[in-house]
Amino acid sequence: MRLTNLEARRLWLDRHGLSAPPLGAVDVMGMIRSLGFVQIDSVRNVTRAHHHTLWSRNQNYREAMLWPLLAERQLFEHFTHDASLIPMEYLPMWRRQFTRMGKYVAKSEWFNSKLGQRSINDIKARIEAEGPLSTQAFSSKLDAESKTWALPPHKRALDKMWYAGELATSHRKNFIKFYDVAERVFPAYLHKDYRPEEAQIDWLCTEALHRLGFASASEIAKFWDAVSVKEAREWAEGQAEIELETADGSVVRAFKAPDLGAAPKPAIRLRILNPFDPAIRDRTRLKRLFGFEYRNEMFVPKAKRHFGYYVYPLQEGSQFVGRIELKADRKASLLRVTGFWPETGVKWGAARQAKLDAELVRFGRFVGLKSIEWSAA
Repeated sequence: MRLTNLEARRLWLDRHGLSAPPLGAVDVMGMIRSLGFVQIDSVRNVTRAHHHTLWSRNQNYREAMLWPLLAERQLFEHFTHDASLIPMEYLPMWRRQFTRMGKYVAKSEWFNSKLGQRSINDIKARIEAEGPLSTQAFSSKLDAESKTWALPPHKRALDKMWYAGELATSHRKNFIKFYDVAERVFPAYLHKDYRPEEAQIDWLCTEALHRLGFASASEIAKFWDAVSVKEAREWAEGQAEIELETADGSVVRAFKAPDLGAAPKPAIRLRILNPFDPAIRDRTRLKRLFGFEYRNEMFVPKAKRHFGYYVYPLQEGSQFVGRIELKADRKASLLRVTGFWPETGVKWGAARQAKLDAELVRFGRFVGLKSIEWSAA
């Protein structure tokens, strides 16, 4: 089986929820299950990444719809490639990730020091006695004994127990994380559900390939970032393969999801995607499929940026047509366009500009901004 580049792009967008018009009744859990998880991020340039990701798939979504699902235990928070919200029913398949991450962060000698052990024991005892607490409930400074570590002792202890699954996120308030002991957050029937290692690997790889549609062993491993490439490669032995044409005309092989069907034609509307959107997270794959070279330059010194600080890709149909830099001015109720770059070879006429203008209005309305102001050169 061979996919043309157009078919591959259409299938990729469809698997990531960016093909159908972003309308209809809102099913937040359905969207997150379809994606597998949603990455959360603290930066609120216009809206935070997790809200933007969900809004891109259904523009009837509102920010207030997400965090109650964490407090109601429909979601749990842990680390995929980054901090993410994951459907609670996946918990039995996540046990190995608690173990992997717990071992990873415990490599530091600090955790075997008297200071480390004292911090961990004291903090867990307080949470057990007092209930959910945030980092603000603790106070510890970098002293002579701990200056070699970047974080204060209480934060390192909280992180270690959270990564290892000993503590869990009870809820968030104004994006501040509250920690509780895992037994009080995770439903008992799931927390006590132990699956063999092989079953967890099989589930993680199967579900990754299902959501990707087609992928290499490395891409399967990267999806949850909870299995190694070696484990994904061993799992993929005997899986059906396809050939697909890349943006530059070359042909590569990939493993094929069993349910991969025909490529639906995506809606022709123009969407502003978040820099952390799962469809564009793997920049190498993005370039290979779409010929779109993108990087997030938030952490690049200003003088070395090619574009801007927080730049949003623009998707239209089955292609990426440009990028735009936006900033919310909440005091003035303005969505400011501070940079705009059509993609090379894309004709930017009045009709396409009208589609962008309409999407900017919708995006601004989503976060309560009344007007759009262009200050881009």
